[in-house]
Amino acid sequence: MSIVQNPPGTTVEPHPLDHAAWASLTGAHRHLAQIHGQAARYLPDVSPLGVLAPGADARVWDDVIALLGPDAVLSLTALDVTPPESFGIEFSAPGVQLIDATVDARTDPEAIRLTTADVPEMLELVERTRPGPFARRTIELGTYLGIRREGALIAMAGERMRPPGHTEISAVCTDPAHRGQGLGSRLVLAVAAGIRARGEVPFLHAAATNTGAIALYEKLGFVLRRNTTFSAIRTPAA
Repeated sequence: MSIVQNPPGTTVEPHPLDHAAWASLTGAHRHLAQIHGQAARYLPDVSPLGVLAPGADARVWDDVIALLGPDAVLSLTALDVTPPESFGIEFSAPGVQLIDATVDARTDPEAIRLTTADVPEMLELVERTRPGPFARRTIELGTYLGIRREGALIAMAGERMRPPGHTEISAVCTDPAHRGQGLGSRLVLAVAAGIRARGEVPFLHAAATNTGAIALYEKLGFVLRRNTTFSAIRTPAA
């Protein structure tokens, strides 16, 4: 698995995906965000995901407390600085960020656009498959596509963060009884097609330990862009 690199000796401007969550929360998803100084998060019923500002200084921890309140948890797709001892680390695990290189994005005749009316079934599917955080209003982050069989929602995938010029593919899941049919791959390609149609580049995140999913995404045409650390921090108790 190779990582995308820049030619030696070149000066490169910061990439939107270097700080994807901050770029999304202060940009396309500002209407779904709560921001206090150098800390930001999605509205709790949209997503548990939050972020610290790029280059944040020591005051960021006061901003996090002001944003969340005491004894509250913030999930992060990257944690580049060490919190004070008064903060707790709920978990920390290596992750990867992959980006479209040669993805054969295409629509799927069986994929349907999911709406708020489908949210109860989407939440049930997430509960059975555990693809990652998904809340009652997560569907507001972007387009979600699903596949139904005999009326039941059995697979879905959709959009999450939207830094400039890019959209993240997320919540890819298939009911255990219907796995092995390539439904997840088809939905990833269909969501990617919608992203490409807007002139944007698809990307996604995965746990570094989820080697099966990473291999599948690479087979679809994604390449590793950077390594990261998924974590969750807890603010001090009052």
